[in-house]
Amino acid sequence: MTRTAVNPWDWSLKLGYSQAIRTEGARRHLFCAGQTAVDASGAPQHPGDMRGQIGLALDNLQAVLAAAEMDLGHVLRLAVYTTDLDAALRNLDLLGIRFGQAGCTPAMTLVEVSRLALPPLLIEIEATAAD
Repeated sequence: MTRTAVNPWDWSLKLGYSQAIRTEGARRHLFCAGQTAVDASGAPQHPGDMRGQIGLALDNLQAVLAAAEMDLGHVLRLAVYTTDLDAALRNLDLLGIRFGQAGCTPAMTLVEVSRLALPPLLIEIEATAAD
């Protein structure tokens, strides 16, 4: 698969994401459900801690990708939902760190919502990946 970042402007690259990703020749596509800060039994973790929740949601995303024999470098698009946009923005450097280590700047959308599936959850990260 060839992957080409499409960025008519470079400002989003400084924030760790691309405006779009064009792919050609992908053989597998993976559509990941939203990943949150829950443990292996589905119990919410890190109540009130946005940074902790982002870290665990990313860990969970990486586990899903690994189970599909992929990694963060395969992610093309993220949709990030949060109940606190300001707190999320203060901590989104974690996405940049993790995806930067993978050499990846996926297309991304960040949206504030009134609540997520379970009341203690502050953030949910949905991904689309391909290879």
